[in-house]
Amino acid sequence: MPPATTPSSPEVKLSRPAQVAEEIKTWVVSQRLRDGDRLPGEAELIERFGMAKGTIREAMRILEAQGLIRTRTGPGGGSFVHEVSRQRAKALLGNYFYFKNLTIDDIYQMRVALEPELVASLAGNLSETVLSQLEANIAEYSRPARTLDEERQQHVDSLRFHAILADQSGNALLSFVIDFMVNLLSDLTVYRKLYSPPNIELWEKGRDHQVRLVAALRDGDADGARAIMRDHMQTAWTLMRGQEAEMLRQFIPERRSG
Repeated sequence: MPPATTPSSPEVKLSRPAQVAEEIKTWVVSQRLRDGDRLPGEAELIERFGMAKGTIREAMRILEAQGLIRTRTGPGGGSFVHEVSRQRAKALLGNYFYFKNLTIDDIYQMRVALEPELVASLAGNLSETVLSQLEANIAEYSRPARTLDEERQQHVDSLRFHAILADQSGNALLSFVIDFMVNLLSDLTVYRKLYSPPNIELWEKGRDHQVRLVAALRDGDADGARAIMRDHMQTAWTLMRGQEAEMLRQFIPERRSG
């Protein structure tokens, strides 16, 4: 009897225009073209890739929809390389996760692994301008919220602290991933109303961690910064999990005993 085999997922076959779009992207990279550089005209693309006019035009429409090229008409017009912005990349990736039903655990499992190492790498390497920016951000939630709207805004503001840190990383991938997670958590907090009911412990401990973290970053204490951020993430994870459970309890009716 032949050994059992595990069925593999069917390979997705790209349409011809999509294949040409991939070839154009590969060519752009090989030519070291940068944002704003002009792409060859339609006739040259037809000759270079050996495809019909309709296929080339559809391939260019695909690339434009992906945000990788932009087209201008009129004098000096044509097709140009366009670098996708971080904001657009986060929005597109966010669409993928929109139906994944992410939880607090999913996000914090990643945050607790990455953010302590981020701050350890930044300790002693941040300018006074950035450190002052972090302190100004903390000042936005210097006292407990007095209304539910203020509570929601404080959650968003406190997450911006982490986006500022992510933006300082020299590792573009690490910076993007952490910034994306912060963005996801901010959206999750708002549309699931995880800021309700107000949680004074979450505000107090979160703010204290951030104040101590800025001090460690200013002092160049990498080990201290790592430990503070790890504790910050673990504490926030526990408390936000409680907020999520409370939200679910409000929407799931209790069973009545018979």
